[in-house]
Amino acid sequence: MIALVPLVVLIPLAGAALALAVPGHRRLQQGITLCALIAVLVISGVLMWAVDSQGFLVMEVGGWAAPFGIALVVDRVSALMLTVSSIVLLGVFLFSSGQGIADGDRDTPVSIYYPTYLVLGAGVFNAFIAGDLFNLYVGFEILLVASYVLITLGGTAQRIRAGVTYVIVSLVSSVLFLAAIGMIYGATGTVNMAQLTVRIAELPSEVQLILNLLLLIAFGIKAAVFPLSFWLPDSYPTAPAPVTAVFAGLLTKVGVYAIIRSQTMLFPTSSVDTVLMVVAGLTLIVGILGAVSQLDIKRLLSFTLISHIGYMIFGIGMANAAGFGATIFYIAHHIIVQTTLFLAVGLMERHAGTTSLSGLGGMLRTAPVIAVLFFIPMLNLGGIPPFSGFIGKLGLFTVAADLATPAAYWLMGIGALVSLLTLYALARAWVFAFWRPKKRADAAAETRSTRKPSTEALVLRQREEALFEQLHDAPDAVPQQEQKEIPRLMIAATAGMVVVSVALTVFAGPLYAYADRAGENMAEPGRLVNTILGETPGQLGGGSGTTRPDGEGTHD
Repeated sequence: MIALVPLVVLIPLAGAALALAVPGHRRLQQGITLCALIAVLVISGVLMWAVDSQGFLVMEVGGWAAPFGIALVVDRVSALMLTVSSIVLLGVFLFSSGQGIADGDRDTPVSIYYPTYLVLGAGVFNAFIAGDLFNLYVGFEILLVASYVLITLGGTAQRIRAGVTYVIVSLVSSVLFLAAIGMIYGATGTVNMAQLTVRIAELPSEVQLILNLLLLIAFGIKAAVFPLSFWLPDSYPTAPAPVTAVFAGLLTKVGVYAIIRSQTMLFPTSSVDTVLMVVAGLTLIVGILGAVSQLDIKRLLSFTLISHIGYMIFGIGMANAAGFGATIFYIAHHIIVQTTLFLAVGLMERHAGTTSLSGLGGMLRTAPVIAVLFFIPMLNLGGIPPFSGFIGKLGLFTVAADLATPAAYWLMGIGALVSLLTLYALARAWVFAFWRPKKRADAAAETRSTRKPSTEALVLRQREEALFEQLHDAPDAVPQQEQKEIPRLMIAATAGMVVVSVALTVFAGPLYAYADRAGENMAEPGRLVNTILGETPGQLGGGSGTTRPDGEGTHD
């Protein structure tokens, strides 16, 4: 099993190199990318089974034992993140392949798209298995460099402007992260997370607080928590639909993963839990208020993305095993559902030529399949029973009720309100895009352009124009574009992601139990520390790695 750990990074990098070596051969590049992603998905599934039944997996690169060498670590949470991320990357790849077949190289230049996409995946996977802070930094930089290319694909002025903002913010975050690593190394003499668990605890509390806050700020920018989320709504929606989907689903969650890893391993007795609870509440509120004021569906989803990061920070701030377990489940749920919604919006944009509610209407009759593909994940994200969104929120609220602190009760109320507002914002978008007759949408457009309404337009003005005037359209919103044919592969990829999102509900019991076991491990980092540093006798494995039981045995 140990030999499988580095393959989740090496296979995408090797696939990127092969794809880059055959520029202009779309089918060959697609085949290479498909094989690489399927291989990583299979390996991730095997690793997920292995760590749950046998224990942690630690790969000592080059045979150099920690803390002197580089350690690649797979536990329950990292294995789950690998599996979910590979599912998302595969689903979005199929979606983008369908778009590439229909559009050629206009939005996604094939010669660079597929290699860059695989490099992005390698960076994400590397971040999830990093056993030291510098390797985590390397993973971030790999995925960020790839994202710089993907977010500006097509070279339009709008994408370049958004890309500049994204690059500047990402560079600031990286500089802060690197500075924090330097300070941590200066204070402790190591960047290995297992050894840091021991050495940081020996530092004065003031030094621990400074180091903790530095990492939280750096990771908070990447995770888009309030007030560090200002960059996201103007950056993600401008990219091509597949890029927006994978960014929204994965990149912010890598930041959340870094927060939960640092808070549980490096600062398990942190004094910033109250700060995290306050930040969670503000992120929930500010994000959803932005969502309900949006006219463009992609920006609406971007604000809901920010808002729902608040649920994850909420779980981390409760700082107990049950809270970590609920957070892990919610992260997995949100990665899948948020990606699915952005793919569905990509289909809407091709069908109608716009994502602005002012130009949408009548799609329930003209595109009933798209209506269903948007409706199901919409209910899931809104937390309607029995979907996984409801189960995840219920898990967080149950832990908060058991915690029984004023902050926990306040966040329960805020979380319930945000869930209702999320459903309201998405349901309003669905009604205008799918239920509203197309002639009313055309009448609305006529009203705004001529300001000389007919009788029908006057009725629309009374009922809808007042609402539209209160909503905000995207900056530099482009006029409605021509409608495009939707290839079956794009619909199949979106439908597949919808099926996966429903599967999260069908198999919520085993998945939540798995997340609970992962949370228990994170609440007791000593087990993982002993495994990485080799302080307990190895019972399984060999070679340049170790496999050790986590003390819980095999689970049903």
